[in-house]
Amino acid sequence: MRFGIFYEHQLPRPWGPESEHRLMKDALEQIELADRLGIGYAWEVEHHFLEEYSHSSAPEVFLAAASQRTKRIRLGHGIVLLPVNYNHPARVAERVATLDLVSDGRVELGTGESSSEMELGGFNVERASKREQWQEALDAITRMFVETPFAGFDGRYLKMPPRNVVPKPYQKPHPPLWVACSRRETIHLAASKGLGALSFSFIEPQAAKEWVADYYATIASETCVPAGFSVNPQVAVTTPFMCHRDEATAIERGLDGGHFFGYSLGHYYVYGRHSPARTSVWDEFQERRAALGFDRRVAAREGEPLAARLMEEQLGSLRGAIGTPGQLREFLRAYEEAGVDQVIFVSQAGRNRHEHICESLELFAQEVVPEFAERDEVRQKDKQERLQGAIEAALARREPPRPPPDDYVVSATGQT
Repeated sequence: MRFGIFYEHQLPRPWGPESEHRLMKDALEQIELADRLGIGYAWEVEHHFLEEYSHSSAPEVFLAAASQRTKRIRLGHGIVLLPVNYNHPARVAERVATLDLVSDGRVELGTGESSSEMELGGFNVERASKREQWQEALDAITRMFVETPFAGFDGRYLKMPPRNVVPKPYQKPHPPLWVACSRRETIHLAASKGLGALSFSFIEPQAAKEWVADYYATIASETCVPAGFSVNPQVAVTTPFMCHRDEATAIERGLDGGHFFGYSLGHYYVYGRHSPARTSVWDEFQERRAALGFDRRVAAREGEPLAARLMEEQLGSLRGAIGTPGQLREFLRAYEEAGVDQVIFVSQAGRNRHEHICESLELFAQEVVPEFAERDEVRQKDKQERLQGAIEAALARREPPRPPPDDYVVSATGQT
């Protein structure tokens, strides 16, 4: 099993003149450290207008900066929003290919639809059509990566004439493809399209086991028709994270951040009412956290193993990988046994401090990662051999790249 780190660029109020600048610089330092420590992935979201919850509106810029400060860590778009009012597909293809080139082929491309009214309404994206827009855009983008020239597109939401979309990605045929998943049905959708499943729900290992089983059964079935020109059979889950040799210190340093992450997510997606530039999500969190289930006492009872507490309370989402190296090792083994391919850690959350995040990563890399890395190489090889035939069959079902159109010429003046 592999590990990644996840960035929303959370910034609870109040803000000072330097707050956003410091936030970005700290995040880059954390990714640079993670790269040196051998953490496999750094994931960056795309969100718009979600004050406090996410100030990550230009992930392509941030990941490009990270690419020049790192050497090995994979750089994940987790995710690019594909409804056309957010991002024109040609611009996505151009930016992703450029990032792949400047990073020497380290890009992972996650995509999705978006679901918050703050974003959908801000860009005038119709909620009813966002899934169809995502499907059209993803088909077009993957063709832009491999067709020379791109043969054009005549869809309901995207209409584009033939053009050679350059540059092309460093990775061939294109970077590994993922999709954001929050429910079991979207995990199934990911598998049916040969996409890696990026689960941004904080799910327990037992639930993950059921999701993973369905995912890999679908990958191996005749219903899998790849959205791209390669298959990326992987399931990733996210969880709050803070590691310290003393459990109470880990909780003190990381629990409020994990809880704020969950609360602020609910604020924009479930129960909140927001006045732009006026509402303080952090203040509301302090006032309402216990009433909405974000009570610190739930995850801090002493004298019981971490995994036992999680299973008893069924509140893994509220504690996750916050604890000692031994507790985290036990917790993560359950995901490994469930068949999860990657666990992505959320530690840049709420008011979690930069120095604590760095200390946590160092301790985790030293005391927990080696055990899992040892088993991962064998596991990946076994999976590749097991799925090779199914992947080849799935790719054979995918419509191939189209040939260039006959005698298509563009006049410099636009006249025929």
